[in-house]
Amino acid sequence: MPADEIRGAVHGTAPVPLSVLDLVTVGAGSTASDALRTSVELARSTEARGFHRYWVAEHHSMPGVASSSPAVILANLAAHTDRIRLGSGGVMLPNHAPLVIAEQFGTLEAMAPGRIDLGLGRAPGTDGATAAALRRSDTLNEGADDFPQQLAELTRFLDDDFPDGHPYARIHAIPGPVQGSTPGGVQSAHRPVIWLLGSSGFSAQLAGMLGLPFAFAHHFSAQNTIPALDLYRETFRPSGVLAEPYALIGVSALATDDEAEAGRQVRATALNMLRLRMGRPGLFPDPEDAARHEFSPMEEEFAASFTRNIVHGTADEVRAGLDDLQKRTGADELMLTSHAHRGELRLRSYELIADAYGLPAA
Repeated sequence: MPADEIRGAVHGTAPVPLSVLDLVTVGAGSTASDALRTSVELARSTEARGFHRYWVAEHHSMPGVASSSPAVILANLAAHTDRIRLGSGGVMLPNHAPLVIAEQFGTLEAMAPGRIDLGLGRAPGTDGATAAALRRSDTLNEGADDFPQQLAELTRFLDDDFPDGHPYARIHAIPGPVQGSTPGGVQSAHRPVIWLLGSSGFSAQLAGMLGLPFAFAHHFSAQNTIPALDLYRETFRPSGVLAEPYALIGVSALATDDEAEAGRQVRATALNMLRLRMGRPGLFPDPEDAARHEFSPMEEEFAASFTRNIVHGTADEVRAGLDDLQKRTGADELMLTSHAHRGELRLRSYELIADAYGLPAA
């Protein structure tokens, strides 16, 4: 597998390649259609500015997040882009049969050859009741515990290499390599690049042992970032995919023309997360509503802790914050996720960050 499918190019003065994580945010007063149109605009814009990859995250039963079906969204983005890598950040594998994911991402690979990443996580991406509905099972821990086995099964479906005698040896994920070995077949044996995602040490260690690229969720588990990256590098074994470790981190970052506006949006982000943690998820709140919300002392403490890890402010302030974070963690790539009530503010944030680093002009 060519290394440049994983390792992106550095543009301008950025310390490492820059990428995008999109939660397809739905703000109060907007629709899912609005949010999905913004995603298309954002993918096209960041592709033009030299961002390396664009990932969509699987979440369920959250009114403010319209990314419950990453494969569907990625198919739409593939139709509107030409070069940027597209992928899942991630697909929550315990929610799905591995064969289904192999088929979905094999289809995406056929749509956008050589541009598809398959980022996999073992968390449900939702609450326990919704996860049970997705899996038609109440044994939620079993799915997470079986993750290495599910990953191995998915990989074999993607490579079409179950050994003789295996119950699935005669089952083929299509589109997939078997089409190239069928009489008259010319299907490429190329498949999506598998990444492991995590917010703790489990997937970091597994990614290292398997020699896979690793993505860490710094944006909601900042205290674990450096320990997880250290564990990944310590346990890394060279593979046919990577000769050396390669780790990106997801970073919540918002740049605005007005520093005060960044503060308003971040306050709304904190309220949004607070409602989610309290089991009352909703649309991303209007900053005016967030400003009027009376935070209790405990809520205020949560908001302060949560927003501490959001890199926000003017473009220069965000650039300095990202530079410092990359230096502290040694991340090989920064994947930026911008949360704001309005789509145009998210678009503007990536434009400002691209300008601050002197990325190619659109």
